[in-house]
Amino acid sequence: MAKKKQKLVQAKRPATQKYLDISEIRDDMVILKDGSVRGVAIVSSINFALKSNDEQQAVIQAYMQFLNGLDYPLQVVIHSRRMRIEDYIGRMRQASSELENELLRNQMTDYIDFIKDLVSDSEIMSKRFFIVVPFDPLASDKKGFFTRLGAVLTPGSRIKLSEKQFKIRQQELEQRMAQALGSLNSMGLSGARLDTQGLIELYYNAYNPIVSEAQPLKNAGELDLDTSYGF
Repeated sequence: MAKKKQKLVQAKRPATQKYLDISEIRDDMVILKDGSVRGVAIVSSINFALKSNDEQQAVIQAYMQFLNGLDYPLQVVIHSRRMRIEDYIGRMRQASSELENELLRNQMTDYIDFIKDLVSDSEIMSKRFFIVVPFDPLASDKKGFFTRLGAVLTPGSRIKLSEKQFKIRQQELEQRMAQALGSLNSMGLSGARLDTQGLIELYYNAYNPIVSEAQPLKNAGELDLDTSYGF
């Protein structure tokens, strides 16, 4: 009897996914449960310390103009992860097997062993930089404190958008993304917007840092996605 009660209690517990803000990822956008959308771009970095004083001042001025030109909140994310070299090592082994010179093959083998030991002993981290550009036509920032608190403590309900509403959000977000990337380019930074596959991989790795190392994500077309909350 006690086991049956325990099963009933577990069945009533909401899934962890219900506490996430993300409703769906498609058409190169992250759609949140409140109907707002997000675009993400990966951005290059520059070595600010190696630039001359004039160059540094130019970068600072361009950055100030970039911030002053924004009329919406923009998020900057730095993603630090342990460097994964499995693919690189695989390519090196393949190249080594195709070498006819035995001396070069031995040197390649020593190089592969050196790289593997260096990464495993030093815990070398890779850093990637992203900007998250939002579009929220409902102006959710005007919500009161208790409304926001309730949204955090309770599983959020999904707002279904019509095709017209979806297209409007898509167009507005594309304009903002183009403007943001253009402003970053003026600072000497290059950026590229993540497509649907890139967004899925980014959030999968972010929410599953341990699992993602042992089980890389498949291509989006091969995933068994839940479409019960389609727009």
